[in-house]
Amino acid sequence: MNLPALHASYGGHWLRGNAGSTQAVSKGDAIMAAADTPVLMLNAPLVATRLGYPDLSGLDLLEAFAFIHPARFCVPTPRGLAEALGLPVPETDADVPEMLQRAGGALIAACRDPAWPEREGAWSAVQSLERLRWPWAQVLRPHIAKPDRAERWLFARLPEWDEAGERPSPRQVEMPAEAVKAQLARLTGEGAESREGQRAYAQDVARIFAPRSAPGRPHLALAQAGTGIGKTLGYLAPASVWSSLSGGTVWVSTFTKNLQRQLRAEARRAWPAKRADGTPPVVVRKGRENYLCLLNLEDALQGGFAGRPAVLAQLVARWGAYTANGDMIGGDLPGWLGTLFRKRGIAALTDQRGECIYAGCPHYRKCFIERAARDSAQADLVIANHALVMVNAARARDPNQRPTRLIFDEGHHVFDAADSTFAATLSGQETIELRRWIIGPEKESRGRRRGLAARLADIASYDEPGAEAIAAACKAGLMLPSEGWLQRVGENQPFGPVEALLSAVRSATYARDESGQEAGYSIETEAAGLPGDVIEAAGAASEALASIRVPLIRLGGRLEAILADPPDWLDAQGRARIEGARFALTWRIELIGAWEALLDRLGGPVDPEFVDWLAVDRSDAREFDVAIHRRWLDPMKPFARVVLEPAHGVLMTSATLTDRTRDDDKWVSAVARSGAPHLDVAPLLSEAASPFDYAARAEVLIVTDIAKGDLPALAGAYARIIEASGGGVLGLFTAIRRLRSVHGRIADRLARAGLPVYAQHVDPIDTGTLVDIFRDDPRASLIGTDALRDGVDVPGESLRCVVLEQVPWPRPDILHKARRAAGGGSVYDDRIIRARLAQAFGRLIRSKDDKGHFIVLSPAFPSRLLSAFPDGTPVLRVTLDEALQRLADGLGASAREPAGGALQP
Repeated sequence: MNLPALHASYGGHWLRGNAGSTQAVSKGDAIMAAADTPVLMLNAPLVATRLGYPDLSGLDLLEAFAFIHPARFCVPTPRGLAEALGLPVPETDADVPEMLQRAGGALIAACRDPAWPEREGAWSAVQSLERLRWPWAQVLRPHIAKPDRAERWLFARLPEWDEAGERPSPRQVEMPAEAVKAQLARLTGEGAESREGQRAYAQDVARIFAPRSAPGRPHLALAQAGTGIGKTLGYLAPASVWSSLSGGTVWVSTFTKNLQRQLRAEARRAWPAKRADGTPPVVVRKGRENYLCLLNLEDALQGGFAGRPAVLAQLVARWGAYTANGDMIGGDLPGWLGTLFRKRGIAALTDQRGECIYAGCPHYRKCFIERAARDSAQADLVIANHALVMVNAARARDPNQRPTRLIFDEGHHVFDAADSTFAATLSGQETIELRRWIIGPEKESRGRRRGLAARLADIASYDEPGAEAIAAACKAGLMLPSEGWLQRVGENQPFGPVEALLSAVRSATYARDESGQEAGYSIETEAAGLPGDVIEAAGAASEALASIRVPLIRLGGRLEAILADPPDWLDAQGRARIEGARFALTWRIELIGAWEALLDRLGGPVDPEFVDWLAVDRSDAREFDVAIHRRWLDPMKPFARVVLEPAHGVLMTSATLTDRTRDDDKWVSAVARSGAPHLDVAPLLSEAASPFDYAARAEVLIVTDIAKGDLPALAGAYARIIEASGGGVLGLFTAIRRLRSVHGRIADRLARAGLPVYAQHVDPIDTGTLVDIFRDDPRASLIGTDALRDGVDVPGESLRCVVLEQVPWPRPDILHKARRAAGGGSVYDDRIIRARLAQAFGRLIRSKDDKGHFIVLSPAFPSRLLSAFPDGTPVLRVTLDEALQRLADGLGASAREPAGGALQP
């Protein structure tokens, strides 16, 4: 392709001109070249970050790839793009510009190819993008032939979903053990390695599918399956047998999107992609905020977006015509697409604020969200996440439609998911969202109106009491925080009773803070012994919220009356829209009620079942919210009532369910955190040990000579470890500030050695894409925080070493201190730390052929935490130099002990 190409990495900058020669250039020359003429580049925001020139623009090949091959996967690196286009992979940074030119030529050739599979809609889209001055439009337009017939708009091309009758309740069946065994053998495949642990695990899981013996007492199983057991197929085998025999639906719930993708792939062994009638037997179900909203997209395409976000909307529209399910977050929309536009627009294209008008939407019959809901109601297997399962159980429109068989994979996260689901938070951000839902946007918008009055205008014109209730709710909603609330609260000039409460909360939190108010960190204080002005403001705010809740209740009653005695003009679509409005009203009424209860208890006696506190949320020395929080001391109590009690069979499974202490009490914590004690149910306890030889394939090194708080030494240690390992390092940090500091000190040095280091919270790339990049390049390293400790599945050479910058102590916030006091003090802390260490160690060995080192840079690593690691794993206290020598020698050197000797876990 006859255009200049620019590549920038931490190791330098390379420019290839039209004449075909590549030169290393300075940062200034690279910026000047990009400013003078359009240049080919890959991932413009990342290049801009590395050049320190935020306004950089050019011909980003990722944007062209997203246009030409929508809904197709591509790792956003030179290597990934080359592999996606079938080009030779560049061996050095200096080879990248030439590859970029070849990639541009390959993308243009795809447009000219008569067999281009994504041709439909491209000609119309490129015309729209040219009007938006998208740089690629003029390059691509001459190569995209005008179709003989006018192309249909996206919204005309999408298929409609079909209504289906309710699926009958599952039959009560007993599963023969031989049927489960035979199904497992079929799923693992002929000639597969025989795993006794997997067979025993599958038989234990099968017990949750037996008929329930008493109401409110489900079969509950806690099953720990070590890495390598094959737990996914271990529970899919009995699940698929039961679904086939009973006609029922099994829900599998995960904590990470990565596991959802893995489950979808594994489920293809048990179920076909489509049934004979064309419906899917397996459905991935997510919250509404994950899916493309067609009405929001239409608004964006018709002028609701301008500038770069308008370009993004056109690219999303291209994707919308080819996506499998409309999932924008973790689905087949490239995770890097939003970051190319600095995340502007993606959130606005989903149903982030719960403003769906359901059957009132012109695209209702083609809605991705509605299709997923209907498909899941008819599916044999639904793959969801913990939060969605809990929210659906709490807000189920029809209790009979709750799932009766639930499998919680990554079960060690159920407690945390319940903690978030059953929490109450009254904050500025939450209340302003409620105001927008009731009143609509404060500023004139070129898009659709979203206020309650606009959404129910036809109801208001027909039903006078309903119209009065809407008007009363909108009038009362004006007392909620509005645009600019944070500045007014900070200046102690609030408007309305809720802002006055937030202002009083902020003042009290700062006044009582004893942390030194270090810039950048959030601050909090207990909601006990509060000053009178906070209590008085809480009372006034509670009255204001009640004035909103009461008319909303009346409105819900009017909608129910209209459904009971429908007018002649109310068709099936209108009925569905009113049902949707009732559902939205119900959960907002419950939300406001929870806020009122929270405020009414301020200043009263302490409720031992809850933990209440005030907070000012800050990031990088900037305040972004003020809040009052309430959490259950034990969130498994509402979980047991809402999720477990209606179910018939529930499995919680993970590789790290138990606390690796003495055998007689290792299950105590897992049982307590399952919700079983609140139902008086004795769960089945099952454990299948990992078949991996950790003693021969892993080594834990505790480095003793890196002092805590010594950032130069910490950065130096990371750099030397990555160099000794030749990349393949996953670095885990407990603080974003230290992560950024270390990355800033080591990235250039390592890049010049051909060892790229990517960083969460630094690189303008989403976490899922960072993991994809890391997995794709064995010489790359990745550093990040908690999301990487739990969400990384990278088997093979790409992950050879895991490094913790320190022991992952729990943050001593108010909630943790309350649970620590109730859970046994330091014993409670140790359980949390051992679980975190076990989860982090689990990133290292993902298959029987994996091997590597687990390094903790902490001279004060307590011996009582060593049981976090699998039995037999060598654990040694060493200096950094000794650790580097062991990395260089490989695991074969384990017999040669350092001066400190080996420790026993």
